[in-house]
Amino acid sequence: MRSQLLLAILPFTQAIRIVQSNDDGWAEINIRTFFDTLSKAGHDVVLSGPAENQSGTSSSDAAPTTVDSDGCEFSSCPSGSPPTGANATNPRLNYVNSFPVTSIKTGIDTTGPKIWNGGKAELATTGPNVGSNIGIQVPFSGTVGAAVFAAHDRQIPAIAFSGKSGDPTAWDQPTPLYSKVYADLALNITSRIISSGTPYLPNDVWLNVNFPDVSSTKCSNTNQFQFILTRINTGVFSEKDTEWCGTDRLPTETSVSLKSGCYVSISVGDAADKTTVDAARQKEVLAKLQPILSCLP
Repeated sequence: MRSQLLLAILPFTQAIRIVQSNDDGWAEINIRTFFDTLSKAGHDVVLSGPAENQSGTSSSDAAPTTVDSDGCEFSSCPSGSPPTGANATNPRLNYVNSFPVTSIKTGIDTTGPKIWNGGKAELATTGPNVGSNIGIQVPFSGTVGAAVFAAHDRQIPAIAFSGKSGDPTAWDQPTPLYSKVYADLALNITSRIISSGTPYLPNDVWLNVNFPDVSSTKCSNTNQFQFILTRINTGVFSEKDTEWCGTDRLPTETSVSLKSGCYVSISVGDAADKTTVDAARQKEVLAKLQPILSCLP
């Protein structure tokens, strides 16, 4: 079933509290586009991202510090700014001058509850990252690190989104096509998980989602994409996966990324070690995602 079929149910998806972060920085256009898309869908969103690009920082965590002489990325805050801060006109857009894990932790523990009058985040999303996070890249990704922290340390269901296209781009530049497409696809997946009911994901589970290249001539419309259930690591010596598409071994993210076509890989990750979860929890997530999943040809 293709993603356009899911679009019909979006208006009926329950609006929830969502905390956002990434590792490319709070002012990068991908996360800002997704923030706008989630907000327009009716969700109560708080963005808490790093003040600077923190790609490749994995699960590092340190107390925020005063912003140095270079200021925040893309001149989004001046030098000497406090360790944490918010957009002058939108308090839901927040920076944390530290790592992605620290940023989402601040959003979950401090910023979100303040804006939500003591309410807690019901779902965490990270990205869409600029560049893929598949296979051996996963343990080193700050976007993944932030999602795993939410799922493992705060027991908040989390989804990490990454897209192959693009370069770091400021929030105030014209929105690239790939940012719009990735935000729409990410909303589709998020909405499917929410509409499946609570618990949105099994305990200690996060989703690792990777979008392929997008251009004006390739994969330019959400209707062209197919969602494929995958695994993170190769699994040569792993236990069997849940049965799907006639097999008990899911394709890897890497193998899907190498195929010609508009394929989105969705892996069910173990937040305890950033690898693929056991078949039982895969099966739980499969039941939630099945309406939008396809099998590889």
